Amino acid sequence: MDRRRQVERGAGTLLPGIAAAALAVLLTGGGAVAQNVTTKYVRYAYEGRVVYGVLDNGMIRELEGELFADPRETGRTVALSDVRLLAPCQPSKVIAVGLNYRSHLGERPAPVEPGIFAKLPSAIIGPEDEIVIPADASNLHYEGELVVVIGKKAKDVPVAEAADYVFGVTAGNDVSERVWQRGDLQWLRAKASDTFAPIGPAIVTGLDYNDLRVQTRLNGELRQSERTRDMLHDVEAIVSYISRYVTLLPGDLIFTGTPGTTQAMQPGDVVEVEVEGVGVLRNKVVAAAGGA
Repeated sequence: MDRRRQVERGAGTLLPGIAAAALAVLLTGGGAVAQNVTTKYVRYAYEGRVVYGVLDNGMIRELEGELFADPRETGRTVALSDVRLLAPCQPSKVIAVGLNYRSHLGERPAPVEPGIFAKLPSAIIGPEDEIVIPADASNLHYEGELVVVIGKKAKDVPVAEAADYVFGVTAGNDVSERVWQRGDLQWLRAKASDTFAPIGPAIVTGLDYNDLRVQTRLNGELRQSERTRDMLHDVEAIVSYISRYVTLLPGDLIFTGTPGTTQAMQPGDVVEVEVEGVGVLRNKVVAAAGGA
Protein backbone atom coordinates (compact mmCIF):
# COMPACT_ATOMS: atom_id res chain seq x y z
CA MET A 1 0.00 0.00 0.00
CA ASP A 2 1.54 3.34 -1.05
CA ARG A 3 1.86 6.22 1.41
CA ARG A 4 -0.99 8.26 -0.08
CA ARG A 5 -3.37 5.34 0.41
CA GLN A 6 -2.10 4.91 3.95
CA VAL A 7 -2.86 8.55 4.66
CA GLU A 8 -6.33 8.17 3.14
CA ARG A 9 -7.04 4.99 5.08
CA GLY A 10 -5.98 6.68 8.29
CA ALA A 11 -8.25 9.62 7.56
CA GLY A 12 -11.36 7.48 7.27
CA THR A 13 -14.65 9.04 6.22
CA LEU A 14 -14.38 12.76 6.90
CA LEU A 15 -17.19 14.83 8.33
CA PRO A 16 -17.24 18.64 8.60
CA GLY A 17 -17.40 19.13 12.41
CA ILE A 18 -15.89 22.60 12.15
CA ALA A 19 -16.53 24.89 15.08
CA ALA A 20 -16.36 28.17 13.17
CA ALA A 21 -19.59 28.52 11.21
CA ALA A 22 -18.03 30.32 8.25
CA LEU A 23 -15.38 27.66 7.82
CA ALA A 24 -17.99 24.93 8.08
CA VAL A 25 -19.92 26.46 5.20
CA LEU A 26 -16.75 26.98 3.20
CA LEU A 27 -15.51 23.42 3.41
CA THR A 28 -18.71 21.40 3.57
CA GLY A 29 -21.44 23.56 2.10
CA GLY A 30 -25.09 23.41 2.96
CA GLY A 31 -26.08 20.53 0.69
CA ALA A 32 -25.76 16.78 0.93
CA VAL A 33 -22.25 15.38 1.02
CA ALA A 34 -21.45 12.13 -0.79
CA GLN A 35 -20.94 9.27 1.63
CA ASN A 36 -17.84 7.72 0.05
CA VAL A 37 -15.47 10.63 0.69
CA THR A 38 -12.10 9.32 1.83
CA THR A 39 -9.78 12.31 2.23
CA LYS A 40 -9.86 16.11 2.05
CA TYR A 41 -6.47 17.61 1.29
CA VAL A 42 -5.90 21.29 1.94
CA ARG A 43 -3.01 23.66 1.34
CA TYR A 44 -2.63 26.40 3.91
CA ALA A 45 -0.47 29.13 5.40
CA TYR A 46 0.38 28.93 9.10
CA GLU A 47 3.11 30.65 11.10
CA GLY A 48 4.99 31.75 8.01
CA ARG A 49 4.92 28.33 6.32
CA VAL A 50 2.90 26.95 3.42
CA VAL A 51 2.09 23.26 3.82
CA TYR A 52 -0.36 20.54 2.85
CA GLY A 53 -2.53 18.69 5.28
CA VAL A 54 -5.44 16.29 5.73
CA LEU A 55 -8.62 17.88 7.06
CA ASP A 56 -10.38 15.74 9.66
CA ASN A 57 -13.22 17.02 11.89
CA GLY A 58 -12.05 20.62 11.93
CA MET A 59 -8.41 19.73 12.51
CA ILE A 60 -5.64 19.58 9.92
CA ARG A 61 -2.98 16.87 10.13
CA GLU A 62 0.18 18.30 8.58
CA LEU A 63 1.88 16.47 5.72
CA GLU A 64 5.45 16.61 4.47
CA GLY A 65 6.76 15.58 1.07
CA GLU A 66 5.05 15.92 -2.30
CA LEU A 67 1.27 15.63 -2.17
CA PHE A 68 1.18 13.65 -5.41
CA ALA A 69 4.12 11.37 -4.61
CA ASP A 70 4.81 10.23 -1.07
CA PRO A 71 3.20 12.43 1.59
CA ARG A 72 3.84 11.57 5.23
CA GLU A 73 2.15 12.87 8.33
CA THR A 74 4.46 14.88 10.58
CA GLY A 75 2.41 14.35 13.74
CA ARG A 76 1.65 18.08 13.98
CA THR A 77 -1.95 19.29 13.92
CA VAL A 78 -3.61 22.69 13.74
CA ALA A 79 -7.21 23.87 13.91
CA LEU A 80 -8.74 24.84 10.58
CA SER A 81 -9.91 28.10 12.14
CA ASP A 82 -6.27 29.09 12.82
CA VAL A 83 -4.97 28.83 9.26
CA ARG A 84 -5.41 30.65 5.96
CA LEU A 85 -6.56 28.31 3.23
CA LEU A 86 -4.78 28.67 -0.12
CA ALA A 87 -5.47 27.32 -3.58
CA PRO A 88 -5.19 23.57 -2.91
CA CYS A 89 -2.44 22.96 -5.50
CA GLN A 90 -0.05 24.74 -7.85
CA PRO A 91 -0.52 23.32 -11.37
CA SER A 92 1.99 23.46 -14.20
CA LYS A 93 -0.94 23.86 -16.58
CA VAL A 94 -4.69 24.46 -16.51
CA ILE A 95 -6.89 23.03 -19.27
CA ALA A 96 -10.60 23.77 -19.54
CA VAL A 97 -13.51 22.26 -21.45
CA GLY A 98 -16.24 24.40 -22.99
CA LEU A 99 -19.82 23.59 -23.94
CA ASN A 100 -19.93 20.40 -21.89
CA TYR A 101 -23.53 20.65 -20.65
CA ARG A 102 -26.53 20.66 -22.96
CA SER A 103 -28.07 23.34 -20.73
CA HIS A 104 -25.16 25.68 -21.62
CA LEU A 105 -25.28 25.18 -25.38
CA GLY A 106 -28.13 27.52 -26.26
CA GLU A 107 -28.57 27.27 -30.03
CA ARG A 108 -25.11 25.79 -30.56
CA PRO A 109 -24.74 22.15 -31.62
CA ALA A 110 -23.35 19.64 -29.14
CA PRO A 111 -19.62 19.11 -29.72
CA VAL A 112 -18.59 15.65 -30.91
CA GLU A 113 -15.32 15.89 -28.96
CA PRO A 114 -14.47 17.97 -25.87
CA GLY A 115 -13.77 21.57 -26.82
CA ILE A 116 -10.62 22.52 -24.92
CA PHE A 117 -8.76 25.73 -24.19
CA ALA A 118 -6.06 26.82 -21.76
CA LYS A 119 -6.10 28.99 -18.69
CA LEU A 120 -2.85 30.10 -17.02
CA PRO A 121 -1.41 29.00 -13.68
CA SER A 122 -1.01 32.70 -12.87
CA ALA A 123 -4.82 33.00 -12.97
CA ILE A 124 -5.17 30.65 -9.99
CA ILE A 125 -6.45 32.07 -6.71
CA GLY A 126 -7.79 30.34 -3.62
CA PRO A 127 -10.84 30.52 -1.37
CA GLU A 128 -11.66 34.01 -0.07
CA ASP A 129 -9.20 35.61 -2.52
CA GLU A 130 -10.59 38.46 -4.63
CA ILE A 131 -11.61 38.21 -8.27
CA VAL A 132 -10.34 41.43 -9.82
CA ILE A 133 -12.26 43.01 -12.70
CA PRO A 134 -9.71 44.55 -15.10
CA ALA A 135 -10.23 48.26 -15.70
CA ASP A 136 -11.27 47.78 -19.34
CA ALA A 137 -13.52 44.75 -18.75
CA SER A 138 -17.26 45.29 -19.19
CA ASN A 139 -18.98 41.88 -18.98
CA LEU A 140 -17.29 39.51 -16.53
CA HIS A 141 -19.18 36.27 -15.82
CA TYR A 142 -18.87 33.42 -13.32
CA GLU A 143 -18.81 29.78 -14.47
CA GLY A 144 -19.07 27.25 -11.64
CA GLU A 145 -17.40 23.95 -12.45
CA LEU A 146 -16.06 20.64 -11.22
CA VAL A 147 -12.26 20.67 -11.50
CA VAL A 148 -10.24 17.48 -11.92
CA VAL A 149 -6.79 17.24 -10.29
CA ILE A 150 -4.32 14.96 -12.08
CA GLY A 151 -2.31 12.61 -9.87
CA LYS A 152 0.38 11.21 -12.17
CA LYS A 153 1.94 11.83 -15.56
CA ALA A 154 -0.61 11.14 -18.27
CA LYS A 155 0.06 10.80 -22.00
CA ASP A 156 -2.08 8.94 -24.55
CA VAL A 157 -4.23 7.47 -21.80
CA PRO A 158 -7.05 5.11 -22.90
CA VAL A 159 -10.51 6.01 -21.63
CA ALA A 160 -10.68 2.73 -19.71
CA GLU A 161 -7.55 3.67 -17.73
CA ALA A 162 -8.19 7.38 -17.28
CA ALA A 163 -9.59 7.09 -13.73
CA ASP A 164 -6.17 5.86 -12.57
CA TYR A 165 -4.72 9.29 -13.38
CA VAL A 166 -7.30 11.31 -11.42
CA PHE A 167 -6.04 12.21 -7.96
CA GLY A 168 -9.21 13.96 -6.85
CA VAL A 169 -11.51 16.88 -7.55
CA THR A 170 -12.11 20.41 -6.36
CA ALA A 171 -14.43 23.30 -7.15
CA GLY A 172 -13.56 26.00 -9.66
CA ASN A 173 -14.82 29.20 -11.23
CA ASP A 174 -13.93 29.66 -14.91
CA VAL A 175 -14.20 33.47 -14.80
CA SER A 176 -14.88 34.74 -18.33
CA GLU A 177 -15.03 38.19 -19.95
CA ARG A 178 -17.70 37.76 -22.63
CA VAL A 179 -16.84 40.78 -24.80
CA TRP A 180 -13.21 39.69 -25.03
CA GLN A 181 -14.28 36.09 -25.54
CA ARG A 182 -16.28 37.09 -28.62
CA GLY A 183 -13.85 39.63 -30.04
CA ASP A 184 -10.29 38.50 -29.35
CA LEU A 185 -8.26 36.24 -31.64
CA GLN A 186 -7.78 33.78 -28.74
CA TRP A 187 -9.39 33.44 -25.30
CA LEU A 188 -6.21 34.23 -23.40
CA ARG A 189 -7.38 37.59 -22.07
CA ALA A 190 -11.00 36.50 -21.65
CA LYS A 191 -10.28 33.31 -19.71
CA ALA A 192 -6.74 33.50 -18.31
CA SER A 193 -6.27 36.97 -16.87
CA ASP A 194 -5.02 37.21 -13.30
CA THR A 195 -7.58 35.95 -10.72
CA PHE A 196 -9.76 34.34 -13.44
CA ALA A 197 -9.31 30.77 -12.05
CA PRO A 198 -10.41 30.45 -8.41
CA ILE A 199 -10.17 26.89 -7.07
CA GLY A 200 -10.74 25.19 -3.71
CA PRO A 201 -11.32 24.91 -0.87
CA ALA A 202 -9.96 21.32 -0.82
CA ILE A 203 -8.96 18.48 -3.10
CA VAL A 204 -11.16 15.50 -2.28
CA THR A 205 -10.42 11.89 -3.16
CA GLY A 206 -12.92 9.05 -3.24
CA LEU A 207 -15.90 10.90 -4.69
CA ASP A 208 -18.00 9.64 -7.59
CA TYR A 209 -17.00 12.67 -9.64
CA ASN A 210 -19.27 11.69 -12.53
CA ASP A 211 -22.35 12.24 -10.36
CA LEU A 212 -21.93 15.31 -8.16
CA ARG A 213 -24.11 18.39 -7.76
CA VAL A 214 -22.45 21.62 -8.96
CA GLN A 215 -24.07 24.87 -7.81
CA THR A 216 -23.23 28.54 -8.14
CA ARG A 217 -24.67 31.32 -6.00
CA LEU A 218 -24.32 35.03 -6.63
CA ASN A 219 -24.86 37.10 -3.49
CA GLY A 220 -26.60 34.11 -1.93
CA GLU A 221 -29.02 33.54 -4.85
CA LEU A 222 -28.83 30.20 -6.66
CA ARG A 223 -27.85 30.74 -10.31
CA GLN A 224 -26.56 27.36 -11.48
CA SER A 225 -27.38 23.83 -10.35
CA GLU A 226 -26.80 20.60 -12.21
CA ARG A 227 -25.21 17.20 -11.71
CA THR A 228 -21.99 16.16 -13.40
CA ARG A 229 -23.75 13.09 -14.79
CA ASP A 230 -25.28 15.57 -17.26
CA MET A 231 -21.89 16.41 -18.78
CA LEU A 232 -21.73 15.62 -22.49
CA HIS A 233 -18.21 14.23 -22.02
CA ASP A 234 -17.46 12.56 -18.68
CA VAL A 235 -14.24 12.89 -16.72
CA GLU A 236 -12.57 9.80 -18.16
CA ALA A 237 -13.32 10.87 -21.73
CA ILE A 238 -11.96 14.35 -21.04
CA VAL A 239 -8.72 13.14 -19.42
CA SER A 240 -8.12 10.66 -22.24
CA TYR A 241 -8.81 13.22 -24.95
CA ILE A 242 -6.57 15.93 -23.50
CA SER A 243 -3.74 13.45 -22.92
CA ARG A 244 -3.59 12.77 -26.67
CA TYR A 245 -2.26 16.28 -27.22
CA VAL A 246 -0.92 17.55 -23.90
CA THR A 247 1.18 15.67 -21.35
CA LEU A 248 -0.57 16.10 -18.02
CA LEU A 249 1.55 16.21 -14.86
CA PRO A 250 0.72 15.70 -11.17
CA GLY A 251 -1.22 18.70 -9.89
CA ASP A 252 -2.43 19.83 -13.30
CA LEU A 253 -6.06 20.94 -13.44
CA ILE A 254 -8.94 20.32 -15.82
CA PHE A 255 -12.01 22.56 -15.59
CA THR A 256 -14.82 20.33 -16.91
CA GLY A 257 -17.38 22.89 -18.11
CA THR A 258 -20.22 24.91 -16.66
CA PRO A 259 -23.96 24.17 -16.71
CA GLY A 260 -26.90 26.45 -17.43
CA THR A 261 -26.63 30.18 -17.92
CA THR A 262 -24.37 32.80 -16.39
CA GLN A 263 -24.51 36.53 -15.77
CA ALA A 264 -22.22 39.46 -15.21
CA MET A 265 -20.57 40.11 -11.86
CA GLN A 266 -20.12 43.57 -10.37
CA PRO A 267 -17.71 44.97 -7.77
CA GLY A 268 -18.94 43.98 -4.33
CA ASP A 269 -20.60 40.77 -5.51
CA VAL A 270 -19.81 37.49 -3.78
CA VAL A 271 -19.79 34.33 -5.88
CA GLU A 272 -19.88 30.85 -4.35
CA VAL A 273 -19.27 27.63 -6.24
CA GLU A 274 -20.28 24.51 -4.35
CA VAL A 275 -19.39 20.99 -5.46
CA GLU A 276 -21.08 18.21 -3.53
CA GLY A 277 -18.62 16.56 -1.18
CA VAL A 278 -15.93 19.20 -1.79
CA GLY A 279 -17.32 22.31 -0.14
CA VAL A 280 -17.87 25.94 -1.09
CA LEU A 281 -15.42 28.08 -3.02
CA ARG A 282 -16.19 31.68 -2.05
CA ASN A 283 -14.71 34.78 -3.67
CA LYS A 284 -15.54 38.47 -3.61
CA VAL A 285 -15.46 40.53 -6.79
CA VAL A 286 -13.56 43.83 -6.78
CA ALA A 287 -12.62 46.47 -9.34
CA ALA A 288 -9.00 46.86 -10.35
CA ALA A 289 -7.21 49.83 -8.91
CA GLY A 290 -8.21 52.80 -11.00
CA GLY A 291 -11.22 50.91 -12.39
CA ALA A 292 -14.91 51.54 -11.92
